[in-house]
Amino acid sequence: MVLVNTTIAAFMAFLDSNIVVISLPVIVRELPNTNAFDAVWIVMGYSIVSATMLLTLGRLGDIFGRVRLYKLGFATFTAGSALCSVSWSGLSLVLFRMVQGLGGALIFANNNAILTDAFPANERGKAIGTNQVVGIAGSVIALVAGGLLTSALGWRSIFWINVPVGVFATTWAHLRLRELSEPQTKESVDYLGNALFAPGLTLFLLGSTLGAFEGYTIFHFVLMLLGLSLVLVFFLLKRVLNFRCST
Repeated sequence: MVLVNTTIAAFMAFLDSNIVVISLPVIVRELPNTNAFDAVWIVMGYSIVSATMLLTLGRLGDIFGRVRLYKLGFATFTAGSALCSVSWSGLSLVLFRMVQGLGGALIFANNNAILTDAFPANERGKAIGTNQVVGIAGSVIALVAGGLLTSALGWRSIFWINVPVGVFATTWAHLRLRELSEPQTKESVDYLGNALFAPGLTLFLLGSTLGAFEGYTIFHFVLMLLGLSLVLVFFLLKRVLNFRCST
């Protein structure tokens, strides 16, 4: 039961990381106030939120309960999918994709931990491997599924399909999954470190993508590179101070 539920979650989260790629030309053409920059961030917004939130959400799962945050992630992902399907502009779709990405991060951060808790050591590798293989298969299938659904039912259908599956799997997880590990309530979270990591990665990606679009110059790239450098310096200083305090 644990393996099937978490594998559905992994499949959906990986699927949606790529399912919009083939549909982007149609989205830009049909969705009002959408341009090429929006198209890049429709894909990148999901990935950047998932990447930058993984460490924090994984730690919060240790503290408040992995199953609790996993269920919250499934519900957030499903709600984000529903919102994406009713987007009215490129900006709204980018923002709703970020909501999806937050749900995906909650799933990714706790999926393997739940499997580790549920399976004995001699079966743990097979369970995690199955979960990851199906998840990665979802990212490949997404390219075909996105094209077929967009051609047959329109681009909004690539988000509709998540809603019934997400509602069912979230309800199932809520009713059947239980915490198998003791929450580590006395542990702490490095909020400042993660708060520096997220904007640093965002500035890097913004700087590297803005240059491809008309109206943005080398000045914008240098400005964001300087911002990234400042964030990186603060992050390294914090790590050094933490290390000295611990020793």
